[in-house]
This record gives sequence, C-alpha cells and structure tokens, in this order.
Amino acid sequence: MTARAERNVSSFHEHPAQSFSLSTHPMHARHFIQLIALSALWGASFPLLRIASPALGPWLLAGLRCLLAAVVLAVLMRALRQRWPARAAWPRLALLSLLTVVTPFVLFNWAALVIPAGYSAVLNATAPLFGVLGAAVAGEERLSARRLLGCAAGFTGVALLVQLGPVAVTPQVVLAALACTVAAASYGFGAILMKRATLAYFPLPASAAVHVAATLILLLPAGLAAPAAQPTLGALLAVTVLGTITSGFMYWISMRLMREIPASAATSAAFMIPLFGVTWGGLFLAEPVTASMLPGGLLVLAATALITGFNPFRRAPAKP
Repeated sequence: MTARAERNVSSFHEHPAQSFSLSTHPMHARHFIQLIALSALWGASFPLLRIASPALGPWLLAGLRCLLAAVVLAVLMRALRQRWPARAAWPRLALLSLLTVVTPFVLFNWAALVIPAGYSAVLNATAPLFGVLGAAVAGEERLSARRLLGCAAGFTGVALLVQLGPVAVTPQVVLAALACTVAAASYGFGAILMKRATLAYFPLPASAAVHVAATLILLLPAGLAAPAAQPTLGALLAVTVLGTITSGFMYWISMRLMREIPASAATSAAFMIPLFGVTWGGLFLAEPVTASMLPGGLLVLAATALITGFNPFRRAPAKP
C-alpha cells in the first residue's frame, strides 16, 4: 500500500485499533454473480423512475426514497444488533451520501421527466469509466490497458444492445443527458470514498448512516416540493420498491461487495444495467428482443470481466 493511499484510508477510520487491509481478494465467481444480481435490480430502477418522478417530482421522490432506505437499514441494524457509527464519522459519511445518493438520485429523477429510461440507463453506464479514472487519480488503482479496453468494450456493447428510438435534440434533452452524465460521474468518483468507507466501518451501519444523512440533506427541498406532488398508486408502489430494495438493501449489499473487490470493479455493474433493462422490457412490457442484441450483450459481459479481472476459466489456487 502506498503512503498516499494509507493516508487516504486512515482518514476514514472510525477506530484506529480496527483496521482492514486495503488489498482486496481476487475476483471470484460469487463476486461476479453478485454484480449481475445488483445490475438486474438496479436495471429496474430506471423504468420505476419514469413512473414515480412525474407524479412526485424529483426532490420529493429522492427524499422519500432515502427515508425508506434509512428505515429499512435501521431495522436491519436493530435486528442484527449493530451500532451506529461514532459522531465523528458522520461528516465523512455525509460527503459519501452527497456523492453516491443525493446528487445522482435528484439528477436521474429530473432526467426521467424528459428522456426515456433507456437513455438514462445508457448514460449511467459511463460510471465505471469515471470510477477507473478516479481510482487512478487517487493513486489507489492502476489505470491498466485491460481496464481501458474494458471501458471501450462496455460502451460499444451498450450502444449495440440498446436500440434507442429517435428523440428530438432540444435544450431540455441536452440538459437531461448532461444531468445523467454528471450523476454517473458522481457515482464513479464517489465509489472511491465508498471503498475507503468499507475499510473503516462495517457496511450496514455505514449504509444506514449514509441514507439518514441523505434524508436530512433532502428534507427541506423535499418538503418545499411536496405540495405540488400528485401521488398515484403506481408512483407510491414504485418509490416503495426504489427505497426499500434498490436503495436501502442493495446499497448495503454493494458496500459488502466493495469491501472485497476494487471500486472500479464494483462500478462495472453499471455496464450490465442496460442489458437487464432490455430483458425486463421483453418480459414485462412485450418489447422486442432480437438476436441482433446478442453481440451487444456479450460485449457488456466481456467488459465487466475485463474491468473486474474475473476469469471464469482461471483455475482456483491449490490449497496448502
């Protein structure tokens, strides 16, 4: 571990006596399966945003989503008898909340008012590139040719996989696309802080604190936006799924996973989100799924393998 990385990690430690190694375990099949599961559930979030955001508005939707996530995680903490992080840790976890929850939630919610869910999912797939670049700038991961090739393959696969219909290029559409890109960048760069947080705190309390902080940050703007909301049953069901599952529970799972693999590897799940968006559309919305999508899907999976370093054909090391 470099001296620079050691200083970065030490700034996140809650208890000096409680230390975790910065080195990560090799990428195993179970990690890869968890990434696919995360992608499958997160892929469903973009259609749900298209349902909930017009009815609730971007700010109220983000606030309710964070509140539900905080409640779910707090209940899990109580059931598992885990303690909240110390008071000194909350400012750092609030910064993590701003980058990985508040900013992307609000921006993707606003974009959902303007552009189709597929567009948002495609632009979200740029998060791994920002994660790789951020990790390289922070000196915590090496910007290898393999990872750059993985990013290129992922973008190519997404372009082949998602056949988006023509959308008129208006200033609003351009702003919405820019909002999605900024949200993806926030995810990517925030993954660096998220990785450090997993080395300093237990994943469940940290995840709960992140969403409590997000709820407090969004409390005023969500409250001001509430009178203009026009809630529907579909919107309420959508925000319930978004808050309890794709935000609360899955954020905890992603923090547990990131504790064992590099941040850039964890964010590579974003490349598979459009793949599952097409799958859910075919299963539940009768959207066409053709053989022409196969090359794109294979490229997406190959990109994830390149960035994560997972090789299904690698033989497991012999036990001593």
